[in-house]
Amino acid sequence: MIRFWITYLQLVELFVSSLVHLLYGFYIFSSAVAGDLSQALNEYFQKPKLNNVEVKEGKLMKGVDEKETNANDLPPIVLVHGIFGFGKGRLGALSYFGGAEKKDERVLVPDLGSLTSIYDRARELFYYLKGGQVDYGEEHSKVCGHSQFGRIYEQGHYTEWDEDHPIHFVGHSAGAQVVRVLQQMLADKAFKGYENTSENWVLSITALSGAFNGTTRAYLDGMQPEDGRTLKPISLLQLCRIGVIIYDWLDIPFLKNYYNFGFDHYNMSWKKMGLWGLVECLLGNAGPFASGDWILPDLTIQGSLRTNYHLHTFPNTYYFSYATKRTTKIMGITVPSSILKIHPLLFIRVLQMSQWHHPPDVSPPYKGYRDGDWLDNDGALNTISMTHPRLPIEHPSHLVEKDADCQPLQPGIWYYKFVEGDHILFIINRERAGVEFDLIYDSIFQRCRKHVFRKKLPTLPNEIHH
Repeated sequence: MIRFWITYLQLVELFVSSLVHLLYGFYIFSSAVAGDLSQALNEYFQKPKLNNVEVKEGKLMKGVDEKETNANDLPPIVLVHGIFGFGKGRLGALSYFGGAEKKDERVLVPDLGSLTSIYDRARELFYYLKGGQVDYGEEHSKVCGHSQFGRIYEQGHYTEWDEDHPIHFVGHSAGAQVVRVLQQMLADKAFKGYENTSENWVLSITALSGAFNGTTRAYLDGMQPEDGRTLKPISLLQLCRIGVIIYDWLDIPFLKNYYNFGFDHYNMSWKKMGLWGLVECLLGNAGPFASGDWILPDLTIQGSLRTNYHLHTFPNTYYFSYATKRTTKIMGITVPSSILKIHPLLFIRVLQMSQWHHPPDVSPPYKGYRDGDWLDNDGALNTISMTHPRLPIEHPSHLVEKDADCQPLQPGIWYYKFVEGDHILFIINRERAGVEFDLIYDSIFQRCRKHVFRKKLPTLPNEIHH
């Protein structure tokens, strides 16, 4: 009888969670459509007399005027979205970063796969900047069962990118880990035809609620805690998996252009795989969910351990992290710190994550694991996961309580700061965060522009520095 009621409550929770996520997705989609329609109507009725010169954001052009020339002397700031995110050109005029990209003249917002693996997204980010056809790598593509080549960028968005023209990266959620993987790929010279890459192509990495060490939410949503790779048979992620497969299989051009999960290199369209291919994907015998080449396995604690094992913190790059939380302790018990200030999409998960207990009959994800370390959270990630890379080896770090604590900044150290807020406070809807939105992004851009620079040793006659 007890088992029956537990199952019943789990199904109720699954229904409520699915409904909330579906409604929020519909809200985002309808907001984007409404915004585009409003903009189109305004342009139609206003009928401006002067011809507007359309300048494509992302192609950084030089020599237009003195102001633009000065802007082009600065390293670009690249904003990298997280899971279910989108970049410039998707969802119409809607901005994933709430319009923060308008705070600086030299900002890029790439559109990467919203559910593709961190590895695939890092490869996509490289070619977005340098140009050319995305090459996922021959060995990786064969193992995962997808095409080796993907989207073609006829013109890179920052083709001069190299050690003398490095870049600032700002990653939200999983976007922060994407940038770390990309930097390691640059250090390993992992891009065919680009033998001169190095970790010094990255000037700084700023993480906003960065997913460095995994999250217990992955297990609540449906990942198996035993291995961090497979899905529970009945879960929110199973429903998500089915929906994504059908969405990609239908391959409706308007919808795919408006929002894309990023699995085009798996060729899941009905035109290419037919009805039987759809059945194979739904049964779990083919596609990204069968091979594990999607983002959720990367966000488990085990998956983050596997990823972090190969990643380094480099001595010439500046690192900064904002770790968000919406929990507090009352009589020693971790609970949500607010009701009204937590987004409805995340409230249930904040509560569940604050009460998380790793299954006693399952081996812990790493030696020394304690449930208590993972209770503080922001509804999507555990706060311990966001400060700096900790697993399997803790990287150099420094807690920042006042901005003066980190001046001057030193490269090769993860400076981190705690911020009261849920996981989506600083994206999509800037009005929700209020003045905190401007404070966060102003501090990020100001740090990139005024406090982060790479010192170059002067070269004297007949002297070469090694």
